[in-house]
Amino acid sequence: MDDPYPSLLLLADLLAVSPVYLVANTILFFVLLVLSALVSGSEVAFFSLDHEDVESIQEVSDERSKKIIALIENPQKLLSTILILNNMINISIVTLTTFFTWSVFGTDTSGIIIILFQTIGVTFAIVFIGEIIPKVYANSARVAFSRLTGSFIYYFSILLSPLSYMLMAMSNVIERRIERKGYSLSVDELHQALEITSLDTSNNERDILKGIVNFGTLSVKQVMKSRMDLTAVDLEMDFHELMDKINKSGYSRIPVYEDTIDHIKGILYIKDLLEHIEKDEHFQWQDLIRKGYFIPENKKLADLLKNFKNKRVHMAIVVDEYGGTSGLVTLEDLIEEIIGDINDEFDEVEEYLFKRLDDRTYLFEGKISLNDFCKKLELDIQLFDEVKGESESLGGLLLELNSNLPKNGTKIRFKNFEFTIMAVDTRKIKKVKVVMDEPLDKNIPDQAD
Repeated sequence: MDDPYPSLLLLADLLAVSPVYLVANTILFFVLLVLSALVSGSEVAFFSLDHEDVESIQEVSDERSKKIIALIENPQKLLSTILILNNMINISIVTLTTFFTWSVFGTDTSGIIIILFQTIGVTFAIVFIGEIIPKVYANSARVAFSRLTGSFIYYFSILLSPLSYMLMAMSNVIERRIERKGYSLSVDELHQALEITSLDTSNNERDILKGIVNFGTLSVKQVMKSRMDLTAVDLEMDFHELMDKINKSGYSRIPVYEDTIDHIKGILYIKDLLEHIEKDEHFQWQDLIRKGYFIPENKKLADLLKNFKNKRVHMAIVVDEYGGTSGLVTLEDLIEEIIGDINDEFDEVEEYLFKRLDDRTYLFEGKISLNDFCKKLELDIQLFDEVKGESESLGGLLLELNSNLPKNGTKIRFKNFEFTIMAVDTRKIKKVKVVMDEPLDKNIPDQAD
């Protein structure tokens, strides 16, 4: 039977097995193995860089750092370059060792030698030395590894650009095809899926899953503490007055304003005052004010959570379109949207916001947010989206439905709800009785959590 690869076998036969040849092949094998390790490790190093790592690299501002930043700014091309380069090196290793085996053992090498040397030996070297070891190291020393391989990967990203762009174009076509097939689910569909698949899940676990699903759809305005409930201190307040207000508030961070609440100057951290509590009323506590973090009302909670993490802050001042103070939101508010209310030993449970009178009747404060109202009654948070307008509180919703400020005893109907105004002043609705046409078959606590 004719040999299917006569040219390759002839080339292998012509290679003289000499010490120089053996040494040269061995050196080239280890060089390729090291290159494979560097390329494999760079994949983990570059794609595990966090915000702080990138900032530390930018601070150095040398040529190597600029190349690293340029690479991570185009992650799709970076990944394509690494994959192409890694495969080229690994193929070179296999090709080199194949010719080396033929040269040493002959072209009629038995299958057992090929299996032992090629399949087991070379595969082990590529996987263990070229993949596992560098990736483990790169994960723990990602900045150092990125600086080590940055220039190398950068030059090959330019050299392999034609192949990279071809690979990226193919992946984009596949991605668009998948998107057209419509694999995205609406929030309602996800809720239905949770109800179907969570039969063996506890109520608390199910609530957390629903909180995660809803989290990406909520805006800051829906969960913030409004300016009416905001605890803040005047910049002109003396130190004794300040300490008295802090003791009564119980908060660890308090906004500081000048003239009016619309002019927030910064945030006062109570821990910064601890070493000064013995000072007199003339102590210049204003020097301890930290810079505030301001965000718009329409910012999504998922984006805000990332900002909190990156900026290492726990509180943000919410401003309206005119720059006035609209409210305040904290990291705790965001976490509560997922896992439910968090109350420590210093928190006063806000029982006045919600009370259940019977299976169909509930009493609410008008200032309760629509988001909390829906959570208390376990309703879809989008139930009132069509009629609430710009309002985010129960009182605001009723003003939208009634078109003007109602009187005590006024009844307002919406779907299967009957709202009765129990208390109102000249500016806002203070207390509302809510009656549902059908009782909720849910375990709702008698008092607020």
